Amino acid sequence: MFLNHFEYFAPKTPAETLELASRLGNKAKILAGGTDLLIMMKEKLIKPECLIDINEVQEFKGISYEPGKGAVIGAAVKISEIEHSELIREKYFALYQAAGELGSVQVRCMATIGGNSCHASPAAETPTPLIALGAKVVIESISGTREMPLEEFILGNRITALKEGEILTKFILPEPAKKSASRYAYIGLRDAMEIDAVNMAVNMVLDDDGRTIKDLKLVMGSVSPRPIVSAEVPGMLVGKEFSSELVEKAAVAASGEAKPISDIRASAEYRREMVVVLTRRLLKEAFDAVRGV
Repeated sequence: MFLNHFEYFAPKTPAETLELASRLGNKAKILAGGTDLLIMMKEKLIKPECLIDINEVQEFKGISYEPGKGAVIGAAVKISEIEHSELIREKYFALYQAAGELGSVQVRCMATIGGNSCHASPAAETPTPLIALGAKVVIESISGTREMPLEEFILGNRITALKEGEILTKFILPEPAKKSASRYAYIGLRDAMEIDAVNMAVNMVLDDDGRTIKDLKLVMGSVSPRPIVSAEVPGMLVGKEFSSELVEKAAVAASGEAKPISDIRASAEYRREMVVVLTRRLLKEAFDAVRGV
């Protein structure tokens, strides 16, 4: 389990980082938390010639918030910072929930929110709530900056929209809508520090009457090579009053959208059934949270 030989770079500014990324290209990998990267290197799945450690670049860190505009989270922010942020807990509850479920305490103190999306594992915890909350990613290179919704950034299993020489530097989360609430949950081995068999996040907005669903986003993870943004569930619920009957129909519809596989963690059939369970649970939890129940 030895690492291959590589050159190590530790830039201290964004400009230095982007210059290295441009010059080294596909020879280099970005080292942030390293909780996925180093394991892959030890298992000889990848053998990068260079590592660019971005932990000294302060501009890639920090959580900021501006009322009315939303939050900005640096790509190098540790998952433990998300887990213990009062701002994230208050404004972006589903992300707070997901952060607390990722790995162990030790892993959360090392892993970064940027790495969790860039690794693009189908079972990653934070992309589903980030997508449900409307997050955009900021991608930088020496040629400039571009933004895109996170659901367009993750293209498949270990595949992202990053081009050679580009780095994901931050996430932008919009201001939560009034009368809204978000929730996250997962299904995995009980009392085990195991990769999710299914995870899901919901962001719900209610109309002024407190019963009619004004907007809704439901995102499923670990049931497809990339997160699935449900089209069926919002189509069934938006513009209608919340009811148990509608929730049951929506849960079945979400299960129909899932594209799970059978593996060591769960069968495809079990995953589809758990999509029904999580959809039912999270829609009710989000509805109750908006209403303050």
